[in-house]
Amino acid sequence: MVVTKNPAVFMPSKASIAPAAAWENLVKARLRQGQSVFGVVIAVNNVEVAAHAAGLGFDFLWLEMEHAPLALETVRNIVLATRGLPAVPFARPPVNELWTAKRLLDAGVLGVIFPFTRTPELARQAVAACRYPPAGLRGSGADLAQMRWPAPQGYHDFADDNVLVIAVVEDTRAVDQIEEIAATPGLDVLFIGTSDLSFSLGLRGAQDHPRLDAAVAKILAAGRKYGKVLGRPARSAAEVQRFQDQGFRFFMTATELDLMAAGADQLLGPLGRSRPAAAAGGL
Repeated sequence: MVVTKNPAVFMPSKASIAPAAAWENLVKARLRQGQSVFGVVIAVNNVEVAAHAAGLGFDFLWLEMEHAPLALETVRNIVLATRGLPAVPFARPPVNELWTAKRLLDAGVLGVIFPFTRTPELARQAVAACRYPPAGLRGSGADLAQMRWPAPQGYHDFADDNVLVIAVVEDTRAVDQIEEIAATPGLDVLFIGTSDLSFSLGLRGAQDHPRLDAAVAKILAAGRKYGKVLGRPARSAAEVQRFQDQGFRFFMTATELDLMAAGADQLLGPLGRSRPAAAAGGL
């Protein structure tokens, strides 16, 4: 029987009777098998909330540092607090830079979501940031990550094989160069930031417009051509099913605050209570 230190998050990469089988990022394994994966967005600076969310059935945590006030110290504490829980910690830094990715990886996340990857050069930089030399440019200093992921095969080999590299395509410049971006070796996921892409197209965030649909179709075609996993936001099960039919398999779903609001609506709606306009986003 193969035993790993964290069977909920990792599984042996091959059948073996050895007690120290190699670990594999279960999100990567599911994607390789053609399955869909679902992430919950963590936008509040609270470790307990993140740890609770990690046990709700999601495949990964999307730790949001671009649009939310999550600090690096909190990311580290979340990485520790979710040990043994099913959801794998990923993080989106504020910018696509080597040093921002390095700090997150050394804190122990297993995937980096690179915002505004608008050029082939930025796509290659994203991959290089997540791989040790000679394959990449990641610096050697992952003591904290090694403590969190004591993989039998050694952390450095484990990380090179298992860290997920996600490029967010969210403006027209990226769409214009999507063939070159999608062709980047080592890039795992093309994630379409549909809201920012809509703004870049001059649509002010509208999600139902032929120009946005055309841009999404172009990205989908490039991703399929080069064997990339395609991702996008999805706010409901119906949207997930519709987007799966289009070829998407990597989904950012609700924030923890969205889930709180949905739970309140489900409880209070039948009792004749509704959220005040300000709480629902109005003035």
